[in-house]
Amino acid sequence: MSAERVLTRAVESPLVRGGLIIVAGVLTGNILGFVRVALTAYLLGTHSLADSLAVAMGPLDTLNSVLINSIVFAFVPMLTAASGPERTALFLKLSRCFAWVFSAIAAAVVLTAPWLMKALAPGLDPHYFGTAVNILRILSLSTVAAGVAAVHCALLFTDRRFAPTAFYQAALNVFTIIAALSLWKLLGVYAFAIGYTLGACAQVGIVCFAARSGLDTAGAPRCEVHWREILAKPAFFAVYAAGLGFNITFTRAYATHTGPGMAAALEYCMRGVGVPLAILVNPISNSLLPEIARLRSLFRLREAFRLIDRTIALAALAVVAGCGFAIAFREPAIALIFQRGNFTAESTKLVAAVFLGLGPSLVGWSLIEITSRSLFALDRPWPPVIAALIPPLFNVTLTLWLHSHQPQWIGVGASLGLLAGFATLFVAMHANRRRWLVQG
Repeated sequence: MSAERVLTRAVESPLVRGGLIIVAGVLTGNILGFVRVALTAYLLGTHSLADSLAVAMGPLDTLNSVLINSIVFAFVPMLTAASGPERTALFLKLSRCFAWVFSAIAAAVVLTAPWLMKALAPGLDPHYFGTAVNILRILSLSTVAAGVAAVHCALLFTDRRFAPTAFYQAALNVFTIIAALSLWKLLGVYAFAIGYTLGACAQVGIVCFAARSGLDTAGAPRCEVHWREILAKPAFFAVYAAGLGFNITFTRAYATHTGPGMAAALEYCMRGVGVPLAILVNPISNSLLPEIARLRSLFRLREAFRLIDRTIALAALAVVAGCGFAIAFREPAIALIFQRGNFTAESTKLVAAVFLGLGPSLVGWSLIEITSRSLFALDRPWPPVIAALIPPLFNVTLTLWLHSHQPQWIGVGASLGLLAGFATLFVAMHANRRRWLVQG
């Protein structure tokens, strides 16, 4: 077969085409994310005001990601199994149910923001505590938009329509940058929170329009799926995603005890981890999920496991090489991207030291995400859930035992915990494979 024919078949493949669209969206979003973080560094540097933004935006962004991923990975297989009017009826019931759920979550965050901030940033400078609470309350409104958008994303993924959903991060970053530039002199650090929330609202408008256009909602029958089953469906993935999210949330909270600017430095490092993580994991998992669900529905589990094994092997090669390169050139890269304005040479040294411990988290994090999402698609949720609890437990134990205020040790617990979690999951998957094949 000629190379031209192979290329043509690859481009025509829905899996490849979906992956390419998601890659384009992820690249666009993360390039804009670098601009957003560089703007944050220029205006705030590594001072306590930057900490107040980091300790509020970081956890809220994690919460939104948990909600979005839980909905998508819980209901894409469920929507895939339905068709025609039944799929429309299920989608409408999901939309109504989770609109109330996410509104309740946002209201709870607004009401309990002072107590939440005491847990999220126990060592934050008291002069900036009120600022962090106000930022958290503004950002909580984005949770409603993120949740509503997630249900529509699930329907779009079911139809393999990736383009409207691929630019979610791009929308967040564009609006955050515009708001920060235009409202900085008037509102200061609050401009970042307002821009983030407006970006989430803009994205929900895009996906709602794309998902509902041409949808026959008037002729949809009554959905027979009980609301208790609907609420229980994302529970496994929510626990899994919350476990991984708490791993970094704890590290950020501990960082506030180690000195001013440390939480902000950790957040800047997260850009260096989050960008390659998103570029690698999101295209693979979002395009792989429907394919694995399809193979499972056809009882072709051996093919599904072979696809998972090949994906993990290729991802491991890419992520180890990328992590080594990032650690080797971390200081000149940080200086090139961030060192201007209020981000000084001292800030560069601080962030580079923090990245030395946090950077290796990219390896374990990406591999545990790809493996877990694949097992969720195979309806094997318990191993990922158990594995996701290992990183935070390992991290808390090691960090409190070391009790170091040195920046290079801040992220070590998070990195080693993720590697331990992936190793546990990988062993469990291979140990149970024969039994799963027989059951399948």
